[in-house]
Amino acid sequence: MSQTKDAIIVGSGPAGYTAALYLARANMKPLVITGQAFGGLIATTDQIENFPSTIDAEGNVGIGGWELMEKMQQQAEHFGAETLWETVTELKLTNVPGGEHIVMVGDQEYRSKVVILSTGCSHRHIGIEAETRLNNKGVSYCATCDAALCRDKRVIVVGGGDSAITEALFLTKFASHVIIVHRRDQLRASKIMDARARANPKISFEWNAVVSDIKGDDHVVGVELTSTVDGSKKEVECDNIFVAIGHVPNVDLVKDQAALDAHGFVLVEGVTTKTSLPGVFAAGDVTDSQYRQAITAAGMGCKAALDAGAYLQEFE
Repeated sequence: MSQTKDAIIVGSGPAGYTAALYLARANMKPLVITGQAFGGLIATTDQIENFPSTIDAEGNVGIGGWELMEKMQQQAEHFGAETLWETVTELKLTNVPGGEHIVMVGDQEYRSKVVILSTGCSHRHIGIEAETRLNNKGVSYCATCDAALCRDKRVIVVGGGDSAITEALFLTKFASHVIIVHRRDQLRASKIMDARARANPKISFEWNAVVSDIKGDDHVVGVELTSTVDGSKKEVECDNIFVAIGHVPNVDLVKDQAALDAHGFVLVEGVTTKTSLPGVFAAGDVTDSQYRQAITAAGMGCKAALDAGAYLQEFE
């Protein structure tokens, strides 16, 4: 049986729920299909300090990622948005202006003239055999999820951006020592995060190095590092390794239908959220290869809702 919706939002991160909020307040009843990971990657973040208004009466700054996404969900639903706790299995997107797009969730079919893609990104992998073999056996991509398993252990974090440093700092609450492995001789992280990492006595650095192998049969016991300067190798003992080297856009549902940019992100038209398909809009990390922040994703979610509303007015 098919159901028709005013708008369908694929993905439940800051972009998706901001779009849902704006559409719901415009007297539409958008359907948000959460996907496998409610809230996207931001929901796994322990503490967010740079999202506006997240300060309490006592002056404490910050909010947990999961809590932030729950609040965004509740606010959108307050105005009439619906949440479907399922994963989209197929998109059948039309090229006909004003035509209905089909969103499949298993055997259930949903139709709408408007689809907003806010599927976000996934963690980028190092790409070596042992990484897959030892996944969940000392190899992890989420400190918030697995840090408690690292109490009094020696841990490696791979990466040099804000995400990597956030992971490393969080891990110092549990681990005995955290080693940051970065392929360059300085971090890409913001100055404040860089300063925090360098000031933490539990953190040390392996500069100009990449992880070329992960040691261990049933669990991680160490890594092989290869110098990006001269190719020399050395082994470093550790109990766990957290990979934080960036993200890849989740475009599998649309890669053969919507145009993508040179980096594989959904391509949008100028400053809008319009994709190459009429009535299909993209917002958040799935179309953002540069900023990838919760606040920029939310801003794009707002734009997507406004673009979608204008599009629907053409076919009233």
